[in-house]
Amino acid sequence: MKDRRRTILEAAARVIARRGVRGLRVEELAAEAGVSKALVYYHFEDRAGLLRSTLEFIGDRAERYTHRDPPAPQGPGAAVRDPGPSAHGPGPVVRAAGPAAHGPGSGPARREPDSTPHDPGPAPHGPGSALGELERRLLLELQDVPEIRENSTAWGELRAGAVFDPELREDLARVGVAWVREVADLLGQGSPAVPDIELVAAAERLTALLEGLSTRWLVGILPVGHARELMREAIAAEARRLDLPDRHAVCAAG
Repeated sequence: MKDRRRTILEAAARVIARRGVRGLRVEELAAEAGVSKALVYYHFEDRAGLLRSTLEFIGDRAERYTHRDPPAPQGPGAAVRDPGPSAHGPGPVVRAAGPAAHGPGSGPARREPDSTPHDPGPAPHGPGSALGELERRLLLELQDVPEIRENSTAWGELRAGAVFDPELREDLARVGVAWVREVADLLGQGSPAVPDIELVAAAERLTALLEGLSTRWLVGILPVGHARELMREAIAAEARRLDLPDRHAVCAAG
């Protein structure tokens, strides 16, 4: 039997993605999870504790699908493929509301018919390359897969909610710093001589861009393939800026 606490957190991520942080109601959450309100309060003392735990849950889920095997494509005929550098044309578009765009009555995400990119596959920077691993992890955040759409939308809603919630803002800041540090460390593996301040600045640019691209993809402004292409180009630009050893492979891949 699945752990009840995890069941509640999964339901919280769904409700936040659908309604936003300000639209989260314990009654709806309990119904979504199939548990009583009392059980929700048993596992989470208050709303702040619930939001903090949901944020951690979303982060853990993202770490799982970016550090290990990616989730399987969904739906009939779903394919595993990489859109490659020519993915600027029409592609799969997700009509899902992004940060602050949800509210009562907002509908579920709608996917246009098309096959979707899934696993970026072997990175062009060579096996074991730090840049290759960085590209793999960041591109795995941009997949038209239900779990990732939900995770990214919920993350955006938590960010939007933090504008009005100082306590949530602090929790998000801690998560954001850890993410930037992880990206900076991967960049540093490519060239330990680069000053840490430059690595952190590059990591901040890349993570901020990824969040922006993810939001534009989710609201249907960018096809997911084009978002991935822009992310690749940004990684290549940072590699050139930092003069990383395998930057030429990055440029060739772009």
